[in-house]
Amino acid sequence: MTDNKNKIDSQLITGQESLRVFEGLNRGMSRRDALRMLGLAGVAVAGAGSLFGSAGQVFAATSASTGKGKRGGRIKVATATSSTADTLDPAKGGNYTDYCRHNMFYNGLAVLDAQLAPQMALAESFDTADAISWTIKLRKDVVFHDGKPFTSADVVYSLTRHKLPETGSKVLTIAQQFEEVKAVGPHELQIRLASPNADLPAILATTHFLIVRDGTTDFALANGTGPFKCAEFQPGVRSIAARNDSYWKPGLPYLDEIEFFSIPDEAARISALLAGDVDLINPINPRSVSRIQDSANVELMETPTGGYTNLIMRDDLGPVQNPDFVLAMKHLLDRKQINRAAFRGYGKIANDQPIAPSNRYYFAGLPQREYDPEKAKFHLQKSGMAGRSLPLVASEAATGSLDIAQLLQLSGQQIGLKLDIKRVPADGYWSNHWMKHPLGFGNIGARPTADLLFSLFFKSDAGNNESGWKNEQFDQLLLAARGETDDAKRKQMYADMQVLVHEHCGVGISQFNSSLDGHNTKLKGLTPHPLGGLMGYMFAEHVWLDA
Repeated sequence: MTDNKNKIDSQLITGQESLRVFEGLNRGMSRRDALRMLGLAGVAVAGAGSLFGSAGQVFAATSASTGKGKRGGRIKVATATSSTADTLDPAKGGNYTDYCRHNMFYNGLAVLDAQLAPQMALAESFDTADAISWTIKLRKDVVFHDGKPFTSADVVYSLTRHKLPETGSKVLTIAQQFEEVKAVGPHELQIRLASPNADLPAILATTHFLIVRDGTTDFALANGTGPFKCAEFQPGVRSIAARNDSYWKPGLPYLDEIEFFSIPDEAARISALLAGDVDLINPINPRSVSRIQDSANVELMETPTGGYTNLIMRDDLGPVQNPDFVLAMKHLLDRKQINRAAFRGYGKIANDQPIAPSNRYYFAGLPQREYDPEKAKFHLQKSGMAGRSLPLVASEAATGSLDIAQLLQLSGQQIGLKLDIKRVPADGYWSNHWMKHPLGFGNIGARPTADLLFSLFFKSDAGNNESGWKNEQFDQLLLAARGETDDAKRKQMYADMQVLVHEHCGVGISQFNSSLDGHNTKLKGLTPHPLGGLMGYMFAEHVWLDA
């Protein structure tokens, strides 16, 4: 899922560039001109003020409401996924329905804009001289839903709890970079990393690092600083979000209430939208687009992103024990046909590695792997799996996976591979089936940086290393690239990592998907965001009813 309109440019700021911009700011240069000089320096922009001193603090300005929305009203929002594993703990968020809820009830230190650059939220500034030691200054006008003032103690607690085994954090491998997090004042803290990482502001803008109150262990309800208070939460059933009248962003949110729940069956989800029973749904299968377009009361919003639906090969079929089977399946993916038949042309062809062409670290020199039944047959026979019947688990929860599975089944028949498709319900898929079968599917959302994507899903010890792939060279490159300040060298490292994933990892990535939302024409304020559908899971505080 790629976004050609909002290109990501996350180049690091060199010392020479810092000096030029610092001098320009002192002469009265505008923020826009400074950004242009930096070439829209992406994730480094959030820390630019720290690199440039006080003059550069223009980059730390917070955004306020435009005041264009209408206040009041209640909406119902339906997604495809829910289970009893639904959680209000940001550290444990496992899918986009969790992320949406978390963004209703909590804030992060920063927030990702439409260019995937971090902008300040609960933090007023990030300061660093070496990308290892960071000083973060916090807003002073924020309170939690229970009325308790927001302080640096809440941030220290929220960040350090990711490293505790009992937390069960989905981003433990990322949090292990935090060597020390300490408060140095009521609204100031310092973070020392184990090694340099210029992407820290972007990392802390992701949903898993949203801030909870100091000492929180009970997540039956949410107590955050976000735009809505949690009035009700029933895992696997629904949540009710009620407007937070003490929200620190003036004029936001617009809505009085959001009821958020799941309708796993896509046809029923669209029917509910067309009947006016819900106001906003995600996702919509591309083959169902005509139902939306034929109605005068609903609209379709396409969001090109860097996310993807991927074939996962694990255990005795995976990269550790059977690399030839992995290559057979990768050559069996007819990417052009998948794009046409499964996604109706929505999306962009991928190449068995997760960095989208819109990312500045995308390696365009990697030869495109083509559909090649002869190569697939060669590697299949070498793998010892020819003639065997293998279960392939798919679900509507992993967008397009059922169609991909059927296309693979047909292609497999031509080379002596029998794939037995096991269709499982969307409800509970991510907790009961994802990464639990030798052959299955994932559905990975876009991440703001290449480092974060690689760290979460491809590092040897990552909790969500889907295929169980372990590659020491990859791990070493990942660590080195994270702290490399020479952008040309960093780009080459990311290119090398893409080659390693393409050649050896047990995931097949056929395309980068577009996310499709359907909404009532009276619902306004929705705009595409490259993180994913539902405005990158952040729709709640931005939408309003024009009734």
